[in-house]
Amino acid sequence: MAARILVLGAGYSGLVAARLTARHRDARVTLVNASDRFVERVRLHQVATGQDVRTRPIAELLGGAPVEFVVGRVTAIDAERREAELADGRRLGYDTLVYALGSRSDVESVPGAAEHAFPLATADDAVRLRERLADNDAVTVVGGGLTGIESATELAETRPDLAVRLLTDGRLGAALSDRGRRHLRRVFDRLGVEVLEDARVAEVRADGVLLTGGEHVPAGTVVWTAGFRVPDLARQAGFAVDERGRMLVDAALRSVSHPEVYAIGDAAVMRRQGGQELRMACATGLPAARHVARAIRQGLGRRAPGPFRFRYVNQCVSLGRRDALVQYVRADDSPVEFVLTGRLAALYKEAIVRSALAAQRHPGLVALTPGGGPSRARVDLPG
Repeated sequence: MAARILVLGAGYSGLVAARLTARHRDARVTLVNASDRFVERVRLHQVATGQDVRTRPIAELLGGAPVEFVVGRVTAIDAERREAELADGRRLGYDTLVYALGSRSDVESVPGAAEHAFPLATADDAVRLRERLADNDAVTVVGGGLTGIESATELAETRPDLAVRLLTDGRLGAALSDRGRRHLRRVFDRLGVEVLEDARVAEVRADGVLLTGGEHVPAGTVVWTAGFRVPDLARQAGFAVDERGRMLVDAALRSVSHPEVYAIGDAAVMRRQGGQELRMACATGLPAARHVARAIRQGLGRRAPGPFRFRYVNQCVSLGRRDALVQYVRADDSPVEFVLTGRLAALYKEAIVRSALAAQRHPGLVALTPGGGPSRARVDLPG
């Protein structure tokens, strides 16, 4: 009898994991997602600025893969019965669970953010922000991570009539090399994006934000990219989680409390062999998905799954449509001074983003993901 493999979440990680696992003749794979459309999360800042970004049905990306696709919102997981419950009351059983529910914007940690800020983590978020910007002339982006940087530069380039400001609680581009930070500054200056460093937001108001030092920063629209939250389903189900609710996994990406469960993507705490936590990005999520599919197939063949081996290559940051920054890094994600910038970097980033989407149709392309790649597993991948 075929093993029941249940994959929760059809983002970058979950969709690839489902397709690859379904290649095993002894696996019966069911994929569950709240929407029937695949969201290119790395393009949401483009959607927010009114650019034409095509959305694709998940069924189209699955192609002819032998995967049962279920549209529904997961509301609970019964770890003892090995079932997931959907909002409409359906219950789906599993022998092996792949938990890939991703993350959403954290608008609960700062007063007023949920009421007045515009997050940018879902397709609905991007559309809502786009509609808001139609009648605005000043935008403040809160959050100096890659999402905030990409959003601020995209807004400034696409809408030169907007006054764009970026607030970061540290130094702009803190994770970049000196050359990377200098290029970032040049682009921000060219686009006219104002930067406030060491700016911690205490409250979001209808007319802007209040900083911890008491300063009021006015804004017609506040874009919120400062942190993410994960669903609380893993904690509620009794799986071992960290203080943020992300599932704790072992070297093979299995739950440390429930070995029949694998977790990948933003909703898991994935680490390198030395203990370093991997960043939340499809650069890690896609190789992790391939590893989990391989590990499940090994388990079906009565073999113990091996550890997830991974190294970083670069970080790719779009800075509008005509510029970008490709920051090359060591295996542990620390920056080196070599960077790629300008139009060539923009073309490189666009190619990487397209490859992340192409990997959903052709999972063998996961080696061409943005910013990272497998190490010892590389022999199994093209290119």
